[in-house]
Amino acid sequence: MEVAFRYAQKEDVPVILGFIKELAEYEKLLHEVVATEEILTEWIFEKKRAEVLLVQADGKTVGYALFFHNFSTFLGRAGIYLEDLYITPKSRGNGLGKALIKKLASIAVERGCGRLEWSCLDWNTKSIMFYRSLGAEPMEGWTVYRVTGETLNHLAQ
Repeated sequence: MEVAFRYAQKEDVPVILGFIKELAEYEKLLHEVVATEEILTEWIFEKKRAEVLLVQADGKTVGYALFFHNFSTFLGRAGIYLEDLYITPKSRGNGLGKALIKKLASIAVERGCGRLEWSCLDWNTKSIMFYRSLGAEPMEGWTVYRVTGETLNHLAQ
């Protein structure tokens, strides 16, 4: 199998949105997806707030990683936050997820980043085992907090 990576272009937005919906369905969160092609085009390609790396196997796009830079005040440098990592079900088990994470790690190192991090649902033991096999460690003692929607709007007033 020939594996290749490439940065997504605007014309890839329908594929990216399709992968987002497939990932959300797997995570039992499809009802939360409000992203559209227009929204993704604006935020990824016009505002440049995130990047998408596509993975191809034998010339077919079979997965993606959506990531962006964050910043560690303790390290005094940027890091990469991996928002989504997805490989289509038919293409899993061939090392593509590992190859994609390794590619992201190499991008982080090339850019001088201090870390690569992501979140994983507590119930997703298969992914947790995969991430642990790569040497990733859970952040014990840290809980993610989030404010969205009407709560975010109310807080902003």
